[in-house]
Amino acid sequence: MNATSADTAPGTAPDPGRIVLLTTSHRVAPGLLSWPAWQALRTADRVLCADGAHPQLPYLREAGIRVDEAAPTAEELVAACFGGHTVVVVATGEGDPALTDGLARLAGSGRVPMPELELLPASYDLPGARLLDLVQVMDRIRVECPWSSQRTHEGLAKYAIEEAYELVEAIEDGDRDELREELGDVLLQVVFHARIAEEDPDAPFSVDDVAGAIVTKLIHRHPHVFGDETAHTPEEVREHWLRTKAAEKQRTSVTEGVPLGQPGLALAAKLASRVRTAGLPVPLPSGEGVGYELLALAARAEAEGTDPEAALRAAARAYRDAILAAEGLGGADHGAD
Repeated sequence: MNATSADTAPGTAPDPGRIVLLTTSHRVAPGLLSWPAWQALRTADRVLCADGAHPQLPYLREAGIRVDEAAPTAEELVAACFGGHTVVVVATGEGDPALTDGLARLAGSGRVPMPELELLPASYDLPGARLLDLVQVMDRIRVECPWSSQRTHEGLAKYAIEEAYELVEAIEDGDRDELREELGDVLLQVVFHARIAEEDPDAPFSVDDVAGAIVTKLIHRHPHVFGDETAHTPEEVREHWLRTKAAEKQRTSVTEGVPLGQPGLALAAKLASRVRTAGLPVPLPSGEGVGYELLALAARAEAEGTDPEAALRAAARAYRDAILAAEGLGGADHGAD
């Protein structure tokens, strides 16, 4: 102990002391602790840690905190606090469940006076911190998994399309649990492709480069948020976006950047949107057949503010429900094959 037993007035029970269970996040750089945590560490009679390789230990010792590498039982820890002492336990990554369970059993037994027990988070995860876990998991999978280690951008492309469609379906179904899962699957595609890109011999980039590029783009295209311009309506925001995008891309044609491989109705609507936004006097081509009729319908829907792909999907789902009802299967859960 660093301190002697606390004075006890005659006829009073000894002070049972205090236990501080200090938790830290592995997603925050070691040594970046909260002020209450540093206060608890500096004023403690003893600081314990069961993990000699805990990433916080070098920084605590550099700050002059003596840390004993010890894994006391609940009984030993309670005894160490007896007399008014404060013991700080730097929790391991697993959270020391054996110790906390033992303390709970002692408290429930009523056999011994229990120290004050405080759970003190020394560092907190920032929003988005679990993305660091995803990057680490993906890195290990890329190295150790026989299937994932062989994937290429080209080989994964189809999965990005599939996952995007499944995300859209979850949104349209209104299933919150499914939505969360499908967002994760889409995010996986981004992280997977970024991990593969790190290995390119000529032009490697990482997930940090991907995130940095989109952050730069978002800031540049939102001068009304990060700059001096103002926008009070969604229409004004769209004008800012289109203006800054045009300056960035410097395209020679409004058709540049429109992927021709997307579904037909979406392609037609995108082209119609580009023409309308640019104010180009381009009439729809005339011709025979259902293709030209669909083109005209898609252009009309876009001009009216309707997504023709979503509208057709909604109609098709109603058609699917009618088919199930005709088969006597209405209400049954029938997914895609």
